[in-house]
Amino acid sequence: MVQDFLNTRGIEGYGPDLLADTAHARDWVATAVRTWSATRGEDLPAPAIEAADLAKLRALRDKVDALVAGDAAPGGRTWVPASLVVSGDGEVRLEPGGSGWRWLASALWAEILLSQHADTWRRVKQCHNHRCGSTFYDRSKNNSGVWHDVKTCGNAANLRASRARRRERERAAGSAVPRQ
Repeated sequence: MVQDFLNTRGIEGYGPDLLADTAHARDWVATAVRTWSATRGEDLPAPAIEAADLAKLRALRDKVDALVAGDAAPGGRTWVPASLVVSGDGEVRLEPGGSGWRWLASALWAEILLSQHADTWRRVKQCHNHRCGSTFYDRSKNNSGVWHDVKTCGNAANLRASRARRRERERAAGSAVPRQ
């Protein structure tokens, strides 16, 4: 859910910012909560998202984005409501609390906490293609992935680098020719 949340950002050529208007945000939240709760074996309703929540959701996205980039969380501490719940079979779960955007923030921070404890948070990365910036989960064996999709962003970056090296070689060869 965290990766999907970060990828709500508008990316040229991919799509609009899904947190820019209420209709897109509500659709995204409904789909994300349905998917997230299904993976947890629950059927949780999506929180109500209002127009006033959009700026708070975008600020939350910026804060989580900074964490993925390895920057300190801007704005200091963030407090969100959450509860530890013990199920009938003894499973302890971290349950989101609050309503609206706060519930979503609580669910996202809970997932980040679980990911950090499982040592998978370091695999959540941003594509190194500056035109893209998509967030992805690095599934490479040695955690060395740098592009969200090697076929698109990786090939484009490698092609640009190859052309730049060729131009540099041609420039160097042209300046090495003695002048008469």
